[in-house]
Amino acid sequence: MLKKFRFVVRRIVRQGTRKVISWLPRNQRFKIIRSFADCNPSLSSRLVLKIAETQEELEACFKLLHEAYVDSGFMKSHPSGMRVTIYHALPTTTTLCAKYDDKVVGTLSLIRESILGVPMQKIFDLSAVRAKKGQIAEVSALAIHKGFRRTGGSVLFPLMKFMYEYCTTFFDTRHLVIAVNPRHIEMYESLLFFQRLSANVVENYDFVNGAPAVGATLDLMEAPEIFRKCYDSKPPYQNLYAYFTQIRLPNIEFPNRRFYTTNDPVLTPELVDYFFNIRTDTFRDLSVRRKILLHTIYDLPEYRKVLPEFPAGAESIPIRRHERFSVRCPAKLFAQGMEKDQEIPIEIIEVSRYGFQAHVKKQLPLNIWFETIVQLGHSDISHIRSMVLRGSNNGSSEFYGFSLGEPDLLWLKFVSVLYHGRTYSDLETATRFL
Repeated sequence: MLKKFRFVVRRIVRQGTRKVISWLPRNQRFKIIRSFADCNPSLSSRLVLKIAETQEELEACFKLLHEAYVDSGFMKSHPSGMRVTIYHALPTTTTLCAKYDDKVVGTLSLIRESILGVPMQKIFDLSAVRAKKGQIAEVSALAIHKGFRRTGGSVLFPLMKFMYEYCTTFFDTRHLVIAVNPRHIEMYESLLFFQRLSANVVENYDFVNGAPAVGATLDLMEAPEIFRKCYDSKPPYQNLYAYFTQIRLPNIEFPNRRFYTTNDPVLTPELVDYFFNIRTDTFRDLSVRRKILLHTIYDLPEYRKVLPEFPAGAESIPIRRHERFSVRCPAKLFAQGMEKDQEIPIEIIEVSRYGFQAHVKKQLPLNIWFETIVQLGHSDISHIRSMVLRGSNNGSSEFYGFSLGEPDLLWLKFVSVLYHGRTYSDLETATRFL
């Protein structure tokens, strides 16, 4: 009885404090919110942050999310006890988790923009974000276990730190976008300097059971300087600039990649079947277009058996027939007669079976063959011939499509791994034989 009374008193005090703060001018409100930051880098070794990759880890994340969303009114209770969406089925989505004594106590999902877009594009205009260079990822499915929500950010801040480093180092993401309840938007604005996409609140966001939502974005290329100006003079436990950009947390387990890929897919055919067919009806309720797109993403026989049936008559619908893979591989171009000091540096950002896309800081002539040296990974260098077929300009650099002429054995095996190593574990296993 006494415990319940104390809980009620604390809740009333918190609500009263929030109400008083809400009456203050915006700058003062943000200053007060920042004063509550506690980003202590000295974490218990019992806390581990990693990619959720096993059935047990993913199920624990989805159950934690379900509990948090039902409690907040963002979804109705589901018989599975989990919140699972079609975006969790994509290889371009990564679910991060925080585990304390091997129990999942925090999670968030990063949904990088793909052929399905991102959830919030249904209600928010992302054209201004897309107009800028760089990939977009929606931060979604954030949940912290009840027992860790009032412990000074002991799980939330490390999880945000993991998200920041993963996006900037491994996930090839420049722009983060969020759709959050109006009650929470000022935390993102004041602490992390997210900028609202519009001044309006969307009153009915169907992705979270019709709850109101505010859209916002953060440019990760500009964020370090913004953080430095605000936080560099703060005491260590409030210096989010140092916390995000300089400090390394040994609690974080980053992916171990041989190649410069940008995804960490974890869904085997068995996991796809378990989460989207057996435990939930996510696949059953998809539109015809999304069913088709799933077949273009997972086009191996072992996946086709667990995907929704390919819609009758859909063969005539124009779709991309050759899958493309996101990478970040530095490379150099040499044309016949060029001196070595005239080499043209490029960055390959997308690979398919028959070519690649790259961006360059200068214009290239079309229909010219180049000798191309590609850094596929830390110690893997490929030598290929490539021809520039098409180009476009986004205002800051040139983007070109290349066809392949004479790829070497390493390139062929690299592309084979991308096509057949569909999971995080597959990629590690397959590369051992290269």
